[in-house]
Amino acid sequence: QVQLVESGGGLVQPGGSLRLSCVVSGFSFRMFGMTWYRQAPGKERELVAAVTNTGGSTNYADSVKGRFTISRDNAKNTVYLQMNSLKPEDTAVYYCAAHSLTKVTYWGQGTQVTVSS
Repeated sequence: QVQLVESGGGLVQPGGSLRLSCVVSGFSFRMFGMTWYRQAPGKERELVAAVTNTGGSTNYADSVKGRFTISRDNAKNTVYLQMNSLKPEDTAVYYCAAHSLTKVTYWGQGTQVTVSS
């Protein structure tokens, strides 16, 4: 059974930090590239960050470059998103997703991040 379980979301003040985690099971984690997406109310889901299956390459949306860091631990079947200098516009539901070379994609259920004073 494929599972992607996100955690680490919550309420944080502007300028604060959060670390999201996504633990996966039911498939070969090290064979999948991993991404974090987010969706704010009334907006389309957008790609935030991506990491290759080996962790050797990462990519970020312009809006989060220099503030967010994606990483993975293949021994723990976990991908992380370190979010620093958070802004109110970062408020969204954050989803992790796994992508294979054969275009198979698995999604997590999402975790809410709210940035507000």
